[in-house]
Amino acid sequence: MFAKLETFPAALLELVSAANGAAKAIPPLFPLAANVAVNPFLGQTGEHLAVTGARLARVAGTKMTPPRAHWTRKLEIGEITEADLMDALAAVEGQFAVPSLRDIRTALENEPAEPQALPTVAELAAEVSGIDWPGLIEDRIGAWAAGHFDQGQALWQQAKTGGAFSAWRDFASRDLTPEIQGLEGFCAFVADTNRSHWRCIGRASEKLGVTLAAAPTAFHRWLMTLGGWAQYGRYLLWQAELNGEQENTVTELLAIRMVFDEALFERYEDQIVNRWAEAVVAHESPVIPSSDLVIDAVLQDAAERAEQRALGDRLLRTKPRKAEERSDVQAAFCIDVRSEVFRRALEAQDESVETIGFAGFFGLASAHKCAGSDVTELRGPVLLRPSVTSQADEPEKTDLNRRYIARAKRAWGRFKLAAVSSFAFVEATGPLYAGKLVRDSLGLGGRVKTDPSPRLDPEIDLKARVEMAQSVLTAMSLTDNFARIVLLAGHGADVTNNPHESALQCGACGGYAGDVNARLLAGLLNDRDVQLGLREVGIDIPADTVFLPAMHHTTTDEVTLFEQDLPGEKLISGLAQLRKWLASAGRLARAERMQRLPRADQAATVPYRARDWAETRPEWGLAGCRAFVAAPRHRTDGADLSGQVFLHNYDWRRDDGFGVLELIMTAPVVVASWISLQYYGSTVAPGLFGGGNKLLHNVVGGIGVLEGNNGAPRPGLPWQSVHDGDGFQHDPLRLSVIVEAPLEAMTEILGRHAAVCELFDNGWLHLIAMDDNGKLAWRYRGNLKWTSFKTQTDVTSQVAAQ
Repeated sequence: MFAKLETFPAALLELVSAANGAAKAIPPLFPLAANVAVNPFLGQTGEHLAVTGARLARVAGTKMTPPRAHWTRKLEIGEITEADLMDALAAVEGQFAVPSLRDIRTALENEPAEPQALPTVAELAAEVSGIDWPGLIEDRIGAWAAGHFDQGQALWQQAKTGGAFSAWRDFASRDLTPEIQGLEGFCAFVADTNRSHWRCIGRASEKLGVTLAAAPTAFHRWLMTLGGWAQYGRYLLWQAELNGEQENTVTELLAIRMVFDEALFERYEDQIVNRWAEAVVAHESPVIPSSDLVIDAVLQDAAERAEQRALGDRLLRTKPRKAEERSDVQAAFCIDVRSEVFRRALEAQDESVETIGFAGFFGLASAHKCAGSDVTELRGPVLLRPSVTSQADEPEKTDLNRRYIARAKRAWGRFKLAAVSSFAFVEATGPLYAGKLVRDSLGLGGRVKTDPSPRLDPEIDLKARVEMAQSVLTAMSLTDNFARIVLLAGHGADVTNNPHESALQCGACGGYAGDVNARLLAGLLNDRDVQLGLREVGIDIPADTVFLPAMHHTTTDEVTLFEQDLPGEKLISGLAQLRKWLASAGRLARAERMQRLPRADQAATVPYRARDWAETRPEWGLAGCRAFVAAPRHRTDGADLSGQVFLHNYDWRRDDGFGVLELIMTAPVVVASWISLQYYGSTVAPGLFGGGNKLLHNVVGGIGVLEGNNGAPRPGLPWQSVHDGDGFQHDPLRLSVIVEAPLEAMTEILGRHAAVCELFDNGWLHLIAMDDNGKLAWRYRGNLKWTSFKTQTDVTSQVAAQ
C-alpha cells in the first residue's frame, strides 16, 4: 500500500499510466453495423504466446491453446512429425526453459487443469455472503450501459451528460437494486465519489491496497469482467486515436467497476481481507509462463510448421495454365479466402480467363454516403483513415418527396417498435406479413437491393485521380497486357435475420460489402481523361478495354454485374460469354462449398440458405483460413487451396523501391492477421473471445449481442461460425504469410514498422520467403534474422548477398 494520493500525486499519475496500459490490453469491439474481425490479442502482440497464456490465465481464467487431445490426434495420424516438434523446440531456445521431447510426450498424456483467474473483491464477497455479486454488478452495469451507449435502438433515449463515469454516477446514485440485494448505503456511497474518474481509481486503489506493481494486471482483471462493454470502450478509443484525439471511456468503465468492489470491500472487509491481500500479492508477481504453457506453445508452433510444410508441397505441385498473349477476361477479386474457391472455378472455365487477388477495398478507402442517407460509412480497412469521399447518385426524386418518404419510414418504424403500439402493430398488420413470413421460412426472401452508382468527390482534381489510378494498378501488378474485360469484383453476403451480417462482409471494407469500392475504381479507370494521364506515366490502357464493376455474393456464389455504371459509349465485347462463365463457376463453387455446410444435400439449395431467416449457418465465412500468399498468380495457379488461403497478386520485379511490398506487409497482412486470430480466439477460448450461441442472441443498443437478456455484449464469432454441431470447422492455426520477394527488402520493411515486426517476432504471424522456383526457402526467425525453411541454420548472412 502506498501513502495518501493527495500527498504524493505522482502515485496517481503512475496509476493513470497503468490504467491506460490496461485499457490498451483490451481488444476493440466494433458495432454491429460495421463489425470487423478484431485480433483479440491486440494488446499482447508484444509478447510470446506462452506469456499471453500466463497473463490471460491470471486475468480471465482461460486457456489460450487447444486441449492436449487435439495435438495427440494430429501426432497419431502423422500430421505433426517429430521433426516439427524439434524445430518448434529450437525456436523457443533462449526465451524459456526448453522442455524435452520426453517432457512433451508425457504432457500429452495429461490434460492440465483449467486455469483460475485471480479473484475480484466481488467474487470473494460472493463466497462469504452467498449473494451473486459478480452477476449483480454485470446486470446493473449492463442495464445502464445499454442505454448510455445506445446507437438508436432504444426508444427512450438516456440523457448523456458528461462522460461515461459521470452518467453512471447519476444512474447508480438512484439505483436501489444493489441495496435491496444487501449492499446497504450504495447509492450514498456512489454519490460521495469524486466526479473525476481518475480520483475514484486512485481512492479505490488506496482502499483496496492495489500497489503500483499490482495495478497493471489488477486493472486488466477488472476490465475483463466487463466483457464487451470494455471492448466497446476500446473501440471508441481506437477511433479517437485514428483521428488524433483522446478518449477515456475504457478507464471510466474501470473506475465504475472499481467503485463496486470498493463498496463491497467496505461491507465484507473483515471476512475477505486476507484472501484479497493474497490476490494483490499475486498481481504483483511477474507474468511468467509455467512449463505447461511453454509446452502448449511449442505444440501450437509445431502444428503450424506442419501445415506450412504441407502447403509448400501443395504449391510445388501447381500446374500453371497455358499463357495467352492477351486474356479475354482479367477478374480481380478480394484476397478473402472465400474468393479462392470462386477464382479457381472461374479459371477452370477457359484458359483465356485470368484472376487477380487484391485487397477488397481496391485501394480506395472511402468515406461513403448511400443514397438518401446522412450516415458516413467508412469503407476501408479500419487500420487506415479514409483517403477519399464518395456518395451514391440520388434517385430521380425531388428533395420534398425524399423528405416525405424518409419521414414516413421513420414513423412506420417507430410505430412498429414502440412499447405502447407493438402489440397493436401485430394485431393490425400481422395478416399482411403472413406472406413474407412464409417466403422467409421457405428461404424465398428477396435479395438486398444495390445502391445507385457511387461517385468520387468531384473536388478531386485530374492529377490526383491519375495518381490514385496509377497507385492502384501498380499495387495490383496490372500495368500492361490488359484484357478486353477487366472485372473488378468486390464481395458481400446477403443474409436474413443475422445480427452478425456485417461480419460476413468485406473485412477490407470496414465490415461493408465491397461493391462501392469496386464501382468507384471502375469509374476512375474508365475515365478517358484518367487513361490519357496514365499513358503519360507508362500505363497504356487499350481503347477496347473496359473495367466492369461487380459483386461476388459469397453466400450464393452469384455475381452481380454493374453495367449501368459504364460510360454510354463503351461497347463490351464478350459480355454474354462472361455471364455464362460466371454462372458455371458459381455452380462449381456451390458444389464445393456444400460439402462443408450442414444439411446442404444439393448445390442448388445453397443460395436459399442466405434467404432463410432460420438458418444459423448461411456460409462458413473465413473459417479454415490459415495462410496468406503474396506472389505472382502462377505460383498458386491450379492449386486446390480449399478456400483456406488469402491470395494477393504480387510481382516484386515490377515493384521499384518495394513500395507495394511495404503496403502489403503493413495493411492486407495485418487485416488478415486480425481475421485469423479472431477465428483462433473464438475457437480456443469461446467463453472469453467467442460470440456465444446464436439461438440466444438479443441485439443491444445496435452495438452487439447479448447471450440472453442482460449483461455485456459478446465479442468475436458466434459458436455456429466455427462449429457445425459435431466438430470444429476452423483449425486454430496462426497465419502463415508467404511472400515471394528478396529477404533484404522484407527485412528493411520490418525494421521500419515496429508494430508489424512484433507480430512476427512473437509468433502471432509466421513469415516465409518463397524463392524464384516457387519453393518455401527461408523462415523469419525474429530480430530481423532468417533461417532455412527446412532447418534452423542461420542464413542471415545470405540477406546481404541478394
